[in-house]
Amino acid sequence: MANPTAAQISREEFFYGHKACAGCGGSLAVRAALKVLGPQAVSVLPAGCMSAVGFNFPQLCFSNNSIISTFAGTASMLTGVEAGLRAKGYKDFTAVGFAGDGGTADIGIQALSGAIDRNDNIIYICYDNEAYMNTGIQKSGLTPFGARTTTTPAGANIHGNIRPKKNMFEIAAAHDIPYAATASIGYLPDFIRKVEKASQIKGTKYIHVIAPCPTGWGIAPDETVESAKEVVDCGLWYLAEYENGSYTLNRKPKQFTDVAAYLKKQGRFKHLDDADIETIIQSRDKKWQFIEKTFQLP
Repeated sequence: MANPTAAQISREEFFYGHKACAGCGGSLAVRAALKVLGPQAVSVLPAGCMSAVGFNFPQLCFSNNSIISTFAGTASMLTGVEAGLRAKGYKDFTAVGFAGDGGTADIGIQALSGAIDRNDNIIYICYDNEAYMNTGIQKSGLTPFGARTTTTPAGANIHGNIRPKKNMFEIAAAHDIPYAATASIGYLPDFIRKVEKASQIKGTKYIHVIAPCPTGWGIAPDETVESAKEVVDCGLWYLAEYENGSYTLNRKPKQFTDVAAYLKKQGRFKHLDDADIETIIQSRDKKWQFIEKTFQLP
């Protein structure tokens, strides 16, 4: 269905009773995805926020079969889960991985690349909160330019992270993957539709969903969804798909909202000066020039 709402998917819950922080975007992404995939989903989670809050002895917060993988091995363990269940004669199941930005773009990128190369029949979902949040808010390869983290502090000379965010969506697409998509929990129906679509495609599927962390971003718990919406509306994140060798843009704002307003609402960006913000705007505009030349537009 086209952009189903939360009311149109299962009422059954497969991820609940967890110990995530109030307003956790990652937990919302996992909850929604599992409601789409249903009880036959077998989930793999590496070290990260969702394994830390979801596997608390003696309580398991997943009602479907779930397992913790090594930090680097989400995709390779998904390969084993999918192959093992298939060898045992199971057919009605979905092997799905949920990994954070560090576990995907940094330590897990080799295993993910290998899984795409083999075209294993798995879904890999990166819930991107833009830093290693559960270990103390350290920079990851998906931390945006200018963000303050514990390993990229904001000082008089260097204003937070000096490197751009890796483009994992296009890295996955460069493998000629069967399906890749970007999403945001601020546009939950779009995310739900993409998970549903991925479940119906054979081969490796990659979905990259922005999932704000109130603790690491320096926002209030009730601002998570709005922040995830605003990052799309101001053009610093885009909703798109890659399939059959082509990129499709799912949403094109008629006019971008104020980048400075989006940034200044977050504690991790409050130190930025006008020059920093202008650098971010110029980078956004350059990216959108590429998108408008390369992607099929809505």
